[in-house]
Amino acid sequence: MERGQQQGKRTHDITKPNKKGKSQTIIFERGVSIIGGYSIVGKKEGQGPLGKTFSKIVDDEYFGEKTHEGAEQKMFEHAIRGAIKDANITQDDVDMMMSGDLLNQIISSSFAARTFDMIFLGIYGACSTMALTLGVGACFIEGGFMKNIVVSAGSHFASAERQYRTPLELGNQRPPTSQWTVTGVGANVLTKFKKGNPKITAVTFGKVYDWGVSCPNNMGAAMAPAAAHTIIAHFIDTKTKPSDYDHIFTGDLGKHGENILRDLLANANYPVAENYSDCGRMIYDLDQNQYQGGSGCGCSAVILNGFIMDKLKKGEYKKILFVGTGALLSPISSWQGETIPAIAHAVVIEN
Repeated sequence: MERGQQQGKRTHDITKPNKKGKSQTIIFERGVSIIGGYSIVGKKEGQGPLGKTFSKIVDDEYFGEKTHEGAEQKMFEHAIRGAIKDANITQDDVDMMMSGDLLNQIISSSFAARTFDMIFLGIYGACSTMALTLGVGACFIEGGFMKNIVVSAGSHFASAERQYRTPLELGNQRPPTSQWTVTGVGANVLTKFKKGNPKITAVTFGKVYDWGVSCPNNMGAAMAPAAAHTIIAHFIDTKTKPSDYDHIFTGDLGKHGENILRDLLANANYPVAENYSDCGRMIYDLDQNQYQGGSGCGCSAVILNGFIMDKLKKGEYKKILFVGTGALLSPISSWQGETIPAIAHAVVIEN
């Protein structure tokens, strides 16, 4: 039996996500407000076209620490404190912290949590983690279980490359389908509906899809079908279409994955045009030579808390669909020749 056809792998028709009539979408009655946000990025990201939209740019990839992993943890701490300050509340006002990253056992998030006296919920969705924490956090708030929740996601180029591919010291040549893991962390503070702030009005949680892509340097192709499935499920559940949104953002498919997603959606009669962009394609300039663009948990997290939030607060966007995309591989699964399962989660944010 060929890979991609083995038992347990989803390769069925992505245009029919809800065959059993089960909705994947939760719609919130009043909406959950985003009252604080912060983004911190590395030097390369700061030199890109969106550099002016980020809260802080760090020129030193070690951020004053001895290791890249230590730098990533410190960036989480900085972003979380920044989001809380932006929300005009104190750490004592925060009931729970939700966070995730790419390192083994999400150590950047959990090690950062040591410095905060908060309930901690570690969440892993690979590069879909920002959308996932927003969605889960919004459910806790809407359900009345928590008052204020800080959510965050991030990554660091050097720590992720060392874990998933090869040590940087080897200087391996990257293939044309590869992406550059974004160094950056984004954080938000969520609370009950509060007039005058962007709010989360719905979340569509995704299913895991595996379409047989096995190359860890071609994650856009691995994630695009999962993104298409979640987006189509969202349109069906909410009875909406692409034109109902000022803009649709996917997490980090890169240029190649974005083109695949456009084709998949067009074939399903949900074509997208100028009102769709991928964060991985957006974050770097062409002359930065990053092939397909950016990736990593930090990619969509910092663009959400930079470019997108700026547009929402200025009223240029009134309703967006933010779709985090994640490749659920591990170093061991890649070494064993496994294919890459992927997932996507969609969050509706309205102004």
